[in-house]
Amino acid sequence: MSAFNDLRPQLDRLGPAIRERIDRVIAHGQFIMGPEVAELETALATRLGVRHCLTVASGTTALEIALRALGIGPGDEVITTPFTWIATANAIAMVGATPVLVDIRNDGSYLIDPQRIAAALSPRTRAILPVSLFGQPAEIEAIAAAAPGLPIIEDAAQSLGATRHGQPSCALSTIGCTSFFPSKPLGCFGDGGAITTQDDALAETMRAIRTHGGVKRHHHTCVGTNGRMDTVQAAVILAKLPTFDEEISLRRAAAERYSVLLSGVVETPATLAGNSSVHAQYTVRCGPSHDALAARLVAAGIPTAVYYPVPVHQQPSFAGRCRITGSLERSEAACREVLSLPFHPWITADEQERIARVIRG
Repeated sequence: MSAFNDLRPQLDRLGPAIRERIDRVIAHGQFIMGPEVAELETALATRLGVRHCLTVASGTTALEIALRALGIGPGDEVITTPFTWIATANAIAMVGATPVLVDIRNDGSYLIDPQRIAAALSPRTRAILPVSLFGQPAEIEAIAAAAPGLPIIEDAAQSLGATRHGQPSCALSTIGCTSFFPSKPLGCFGDGGAITTQDDALAETMRAIRTHGGVKRHHHTCVGTNGRMDTVQAAVILAKLPTFDEEISLRRAAAERYSVLLSGVVETPATLAGNSSVHAQYTVRCGPSHDALAARLVAAGIPTAVYYPVPVHQQPSFAGRCRITGSLERSEAACREVLSLPFHPWITADEQERIARVIRG
């Protein structure tokens, strides 16, 4: 039986380094904001070429802090996509703003369509929050051109390590937000995330928000939250960073194998011109045969998943809480027709060939 996302090979290889890192944290006992947190922030900022990186409690926390730092709240609108994990829209709602939903491109990338953004703008629009889905960045420059002067928050929860025109995801926009959830391309052993920016003032504000509104103990300059990343989780990421690029290469090779094996059978993922992807998932589009194909794979002992079966605007929690602009039929169709296959850096060619045989029927 194939594993959907098998992390065991990584743990077998990196287990000693991870345990050594965790043991250091246990020894010094600084479990919150310990030295590994600062070390990780410096390492990520250097890797991405940004002035500021703040680690936080989760990818969702990253989005919420970014929105709060921009002063977004009740009465404001934030443009985003309906084809995403609910956390994207939740973060907007949690600050009291309204998600404004714009449909995705019609090219197999599943990214927000920049050509539809202008029609969604209103006097209340305060930011654009595109999702860099399935491992590749959204078209940040086209989004910026469609909404001149508006800040852009890249939801890069799935795309750390990817690039657009040679520039790293998380360093493309006003603020970048990523996640270290265990199943992400760079994952920790619990929840964790990071925020990046080139803006000194925004960085200062976000640091304050992260620690209950103050960077100085018992002195609070704004209303904040407990958004800090645990030191143990920072230590885990530090142990994984040295092999991250190698794992990205393995992901790309595995994605290419799938695309060759499945060409002409199902719609394989499209990577936009100018993009590199870290292939956080491998998602195919099956059309009307979706349910039958999923059942055939499960019967053969092959697990599958659907990211995402219900678009944001059809979730009960967002009934009457978002503004819809134009048709969202592309997103709705994608939710019905996509299927993610077993995928991780260590999936073998034999496993992929077996899965492809089942899909071909």
